[in-house]
Amino acid sequence: MRCLIAKMLAVVCLMAAHSPPAVAQPRAAPPHAWLVGTWTGGMFPASANLPAALCLAQPAVIITQDLVLHARLTELTLVQRLIETVHAVPGGTEFRFVAAPPQAGAGPFGAPATESGFGCANPDRLLVTKRGENEIAFPNCANFQYPLHRCIAR
Repeated sequence: MRCLIAKMLAVVCLMAAHSPPAVAQPRAAPPHAWLVGTWTGGMFPASANLPAALCLAQPAVIITQDLVLHARLTELTLVQRLIETVHAVPGGTEFRFVAAPPQAGAGPFGAPATESGFGCANPDRLLVTKRGENEIAFPNCANFQYPLHRCIAR
């Protein structure tokens, strides 16, 4: 019996000695990693050479790993959209957001409350196209008709 246990232990040790060490595989970056940061423009023409302090003071869009925040002309705070899925598409990225809760109440001056989307056909989807190193666009989104430029901290 001792001989059998010794042989089994020897085999286990031999296997452990010849097996490659366990290495943690690096996680792949999410498809929107290139977009993470602060962006200006979109609702208005913006210069790509805007000083960092001005750009960061009034962002139009902030993209994080889990959220996309965006400004609206009629709101003081940024609207938060929780990302449901992100897909790389030719020339850009497509976001699908968790469905926004229905808007209650009225907007400014008694107007109906506005939806929380970007003015695109589907408020819970956003297509982002890359137009340059630090320039993107939201095609066919009425609230963001102009290109957006990345705010570069200098």
